[in-house]
Amino acid sequence: MTEALLRLEGVTKRYGATLALNAVRFDLKAGEVHALMGENGAGKSTLMKILAGNVERDAGRIILDGREIEIHSPRDASAHGIAIIHQELNTVPEMTVAENLALGHEPRTRFGLLDRHRMLADAREKLARIHSNIDPRRPLGSLSIGMQQMVEIARAVSEDARVLVLDEPTAALSRAEAQELYRLIEQMRHAGVGLIYISHRMEEVWQLADRITVFRDGTYVGTGRKDELGPSDVVSMMVGRSIDNLYHHEPRSPGPVVLEAKGLEGDAVGPVDLELRSGEVVCMAGLIGSGRTEVARLIFGADRRRGGSVRIHGRESDPADPAEAIRDGIAMVPEDRKVQGLFLDHSVENNIAISSLDRLTHGGVVRRAKARASVLEQMKRMRLRSNAVDLPVKALSGGNQQKAVLARWLLRDSDIIILDEPTRGVDIGAKREIYEIIDALARSGKAILVISSDLPEAIGISDRLLVMRSGRIVQDMPSRAATEEEVMLHATGARSRTAPTPMGVAS
Repeated sequence: MTEALLRLEGVTKRYGATLALNAVRFDLKAGEVHALMGENGAGKSTLMKILAGNVERDAGRIILDGREIEIHSPRDASAHGIAIIHQELNTVPEMTVAENLALGHEPRTRFGLLDRHRMLADAREKLARIHSNIDPRRPLGSLSIGMQQMVEIARAVSEDARVLVLDEPTAALSRAEAQELYRLIEQMRHAGVGLIYISHRMEEVWQLADRITVFRDGTYVGTGRKDELGPSDVVSMMVGRSIDNLYHHEPRSPGPVVLEAKGLEGDAVGPVDLELRSGEVVCMAGLIGSGRTEVARLIFGADRRRGGSVRIHGRESDPADPAEAIRDGIAMVPEDRKVQGLFLDHSVENNIAISSLDRLTHGGVVRRAKARASVLEQMKRMRLRSNAVDLPVKALSGGNQQKAVLARWLLRDSDIIILDEPTRGVDIGAKREIYEIIDALARSGKAILVISSDLPEAIGISDRLLVMRSGRIVQDMPSRAATEEEVMLHATGARSRTAPTPMGVAS
């Protein structure tokens, strides 16, 4: 049996009364991709923080190459050849690519000054090692998330990382960027690097991983080779129960038109015509850059329209900003909940109540008892524990943060709800709960527009699919008749007799 490159034995971590990790174990071989899976709150992130030196364990052993080691800081982790590519990138957007690659190891002239010429040459060499043609002189923040991630990987490779942890690495990547990442993973595997791959996406895990380990509620559940396990086995291990049909819902009967857009145009999209009916879930599919998010932002008043009209219940709606859209009965859960959807340092209560303060105040003063009771009612509907009401929302798991944003709009009782990538970075148990919430909202008469890059999800939860390409809706089809292949043919333009307009939209 091949000796493990890395072994973790009996690792335990407490946060006050909360046992985040309970004597868990994990091992990794050189040249292996080992997937670590579990619901949000399972302990995956805590274990990775311990490996990265950001958190110290309370008990247990870390063994590298058969020798026990100590990791008390990120510098210790780096010295042992352990690198982490976090879901939230640890980069400095205002600095250039070259400066980010040199961070902490800046070359100096013999006079002690920063050697910019050598730094630029070193950056080109580091990028060449991963076959990237990124210009090292560009500000990092001007690059796509995928390209920024490649820069982080280039830094890890240049530092001769022997253990590389990838935390939800494709969450914000286009299909082309994800394929490039898969190529890099294979390159590192062949070079003998051990890779720990954390992802909620089953298809990725089955494409890349050699073995899969599952944690649940801070405990080790089991490990198996992917040819010994099926996706349903892994799901059962993750949630402690069987989830037979993730997307199942009974047929819905849409009612009258609630929202009607005609000739909608923005800087990068249009003209777009669409209708949403009460009791209907419409999913907008398409490649990243097709303009889906831009259409949602135009409807919600986050971007200004250049043309077209939107009518809600037959009345003209032209919001100058999201506050006006909210008053018109439109709600939106944005793609990036942490940046655009939440006030991370504020309490769960404040985050849920924020869009309904006009209904929770009297004489300009918030009625605290009414606000607390209303928030707790929505938290119960969303299966958020009531004792989290005063916690900063950043203390919640990703899935529970998403539920907090949804609870905000349940409290507002908006007629039209736009959900942009509602299950991105959310574990499979929370996904099922979010799908059930979407179904319940539709059955209560809400009109729901979902944007999703997950085609099985887009097809499975919706009544109707709108496929976008190059800023326009190119197909409107009932979901029950759709297949992933059919959607992709329309999304890529392969169904068209003429080539589509090149996509230049940044989604």
